[in-house]
Amino acid sequence: MEDVNANQKILKQEEVKPVQPHSSPNRIRLAVSLFYFGQGIAFASWASRIPDIKHSLNLSDGELGTILLALPLGQLLTMPISGGLVTRYGSKTILTITAPLYVLALSNLGLATAPWHLAAFLFLFGVIGNMCNISVNTQGSEAEKLFGRPIMTSFHGAWSIAGFTGALIGLLMVNLHVIPYHHFWIIVALIFTNIFFNYKHLVPGKGASAERKGKLFVKPEGILLQLGIIGFCSMATEGAMFDWSGVYFKEIVKAPSSMVILGYASFMVMMATGRFVGDKIIAKLGRKKTIQISGLIISTGMFLSVFLPYIVTATIGFMLVGIGVSSIVPTVYSVAGKNGKVSAGMAIAMVSSVSYLGFLMGPPLIGYISALSSLQYSYAVIGVFGLLVSVLVSKIKAIE
Repeated sequence: MEDVNANQKILKQEEVKPVQPHSSPNRIRLAVSLFYFGQGIAFASWASRIPDIKHSLNLSDGELGTILLALPLGQLLTMPISGGLVTRYGSKTILTITAPLYVLALSNLGLATAPWHLAAFLFLFGVIGNMCNISVNTQGSEAEKLFGRPIMTSFHGAWSIAGFTGALIGLLMVNLHVIPYHHFWIIVALIFTNIFFNYKHLVPGKGASAERKGKLFVKPEGILLQLGIIGFCSMATEGAMFDWSGVYFKEIVKAPSSMVILGYASFMVMMATGRFVGDKIIAKLGRKKTIQISGLIISTGMFLSVFLPYIVTATIGFMLVGIGVSSIVPTVYSVAGKNGKVSAGMAIAMVSSVSYLGFLMGPPLIGYISALSSLQYSYAVIGVFGLLVSVLVSKIKAIE
């Protein structure tokens, strides 16, 4: 308990003397949105080329699932300290450092010529991605405070649009026969340009400068852990859609090569759409009911895709899954930021760390289940996650 109080003391000292923004709130919002966009397009670029890299390395579903596990291992390594680093040095500093490193790690994925190369590069991608993810979400929380109203969902909407954009760019690169390495370096150039023009407009912060001897990690307890588990289920679904949707449409739906991207793209479009209207829906239905319904929509869409694996029905199913996951994680982060027990930055770091594990562990889970049964039935397991979301949120009294 003393360690927790010590960390809270550091956080309070950090918040006593905040650094005043030097840019307008709208300019800050744009900058933060573009950093979300940059992170999203980097990951989507990797996801869009997974079928090609799987083919070039001659990997089975089980082998690919094992290699994808390198991402959550990288996540696990940095999870205990990422939130503390953001607290100590400020989310702006950490994001400015990790954003360019993240996209450079993406470029390495195109260099893999052996399975162990890909695993090593994915591990690095996970390490840097975790720090980037926590810092950008903390930026989103701080920017939200400047407006005094919910805008977190729109930031995640920017990430979703980036995913859709990355999928389209990936489709173009495939049709132009551009190898993944060259494709990824085009993304590097785009994101470096984005960083150059926007890093100065991020929400400033000194970090906890007075007492930096405190621990870097506070174990998530109570409502934060519960929120993290809900986020885990939702992001496991997202991860499965990101990494396996192309393979699912190619091998299970038997879609033509030109339409393999359709499932992924339809998922991303509906997730982005849901996030841009999510605040209005939450205002009308409340957070708890919105998450409950969202979980049921996820399950409906996933089971539709599993039991009717045809182009039209699978596409509709993937669209429903996109709608279902759209508001869950932003809402979970918003609730965490208002927990009142620890600072918003540390709370989001805790919940984000647990949630993001789902995003990274979902794809390997799909690979293992697919190796034991089939890819089709492994997606049914992800459908169960949607049901879990609805059940779990019903147990949390703190969510209205």
